[in-house]
Amino acid sequence: MPSPTSGPISVLLAAGGEPWETEALRLLPTEGIAVLKRCVDLADLLGTATTGTASVAVVSGLLPGLDADAVVRLLRDDVRCVAVGGDREVLTRLGVVHCHDPGEVASLAEAVRGAGSRSFVVDPVPPEAELREPAAEAGRVVAVHGGAGAPGRTTTAIALATLRARTASTVLVDADPHGGAVAQHLGVLDETSGLLAAARAANAGTLDAAAFARCRRRLRDGLEVLTGLPRPDRWVEVRPGVLDVILDEAASVGDVVVDTGFSLEDDGDTGRSLARNQMTLDALARADHVVAVGSAEPTGLARLARTLVDLRDLGPAPVTVVVNRMRDSLGWSRRDIVGMVEGYLRPERVLFVPDDRAAADRALVTGAAVVEHGDALRRAFAEVHDAVWPASATVSPPSAGRGRWRCRRP
Repeated sequence: MPSPTSGPISVLLAAGGEPWETEALRLLPTEGIAVLKRCVDLADLLGTATTGTASVAVVSGLLPGLDADAVVRLLRDDVRCVAVGGDREVLTRLGVVHCHDPGEVASLAEAVRGAGSRSFVVDPVPPEAELREPAAEAGRVVAVHGGAGAPGRTTTAIALATLRARTASTVLVDADPHGGAVAQHLGVLDETSGLLAAARAANAGTLDAAAFARCRRRLRDGLEVLTGLPRPDRWVEVRPGVLDVILDEAASVGDVVVDTGFSLEDDGDTGRSLARNQMTLDALARADHVVAVGSAEPTGLARLARTLVDLRDLGPAPVTVVVNRMRDSLGWSRRDIVGMVEGYLRPERVLFVPDDRAAADRALVTGAAVVEHGDALRRAFAEVHDAVWPASATVSPPSAGRGRWRCRRP
């Protein structure tokens, strides 16, 4: 596609019937700007943008459906978005290049030329990542991860969040893209997924403290939960990168415990625009500490070994390993397991949780954390809690530049 500075700038117009549309159609051609098409709605605009014939889209800031996902799709087709009217702050969060006053249509051509002549633009994924500096008092984000086969990720996440909530405000986030179970474990009957509600608000650029408060469910003093996907197939509604925005907002409330999925396979190179496991990868990348969970059975330890290799390759935050359902009848000692773990990864600690099926069953039936039903489990998870939140723990700020720089194709 030719550089925008090498000839007339080509524009797609999606004004949604706004009063300024007629004046824009009259003035833009007189300024050497070609209006290729008047698009009837957002779908028409996005479809036409894929042809690669335009470099700028002039849209109404109130165009139905205009959100961060739409702006990203335009940018991926090398089309910058200039919005006329609407909420300037929200539109900027969405990644709009320029926001224009509808009463100043006479200078719209200058704004279009400015947008079309930019060699680089920021792909706003996530929409707010580069606009908000992390607060100095932001809470720590702890991601609980483990391999397939139900090693106890959700049980561990709930236990840690429950213990942490006794001393600090805590948000428990269910971010398992394969079907979260936090709500079921805690007996939360919620018709609306908190995660999906927050994702939609983030995608629209409206996820602020008030909006996030409406997405969470308060369980008890100090503990709130963001419920997960109602069905596994709903993962496509959480656009890649949005979880970063949600976790940053959660960290502004207090400490955060994230229940992640089991797979770290990056399926983004399969030709699909979305990657199912991106939520898990984003959670681990954002975490200040990772708790890797595996069960003590032979199959569980084999899966834990693969998990540790994946975490080592990712190079995430410090890792604490939790070996769940430990019992003497298995025939190997804790020292044996520690040696196996350290052969794959050098964790901060390797800790063990005993197998107490009766306490686990009582917790499930009553919708409570296992630490509320078993002394042995409470002591074990208290040790995990202290490893994750030592008295001297400091918050690692989110990595800068999560938005990706994109260059126009020659």
